[in-house]
Amino acid sequence: MVFLVVLVIAVAIVVLVMRAAAAPGRPGGGLRAPRPPRSPRPQRPQGRPRPLAPDDDPDFLRELDRRTRRDDGSPA
Repeated sequence: MVFLVVLVIAVAIVVLVMRAAAAPGRPGGGLRAPRPPRSPRPQRPQGRPRPLAPDDDPDFLRELDRRTRRDDGSPA
């Protein structure tokens, strides 16, 4: 029985110490350093189109389809 009481008290002390260490605004409190603010992402120039993946590029798909077809028009 005494072991159970000591265990509960030890757990309570550990929880209180962890909360005190993580409390913001206290000297020495908080386990992590504050993050610096993120810089904004650079904007893409308006005149240049967004690059396309090969499977989104209609010219690439057309060329691929042409290459996979035989001269008689049947698929390869």
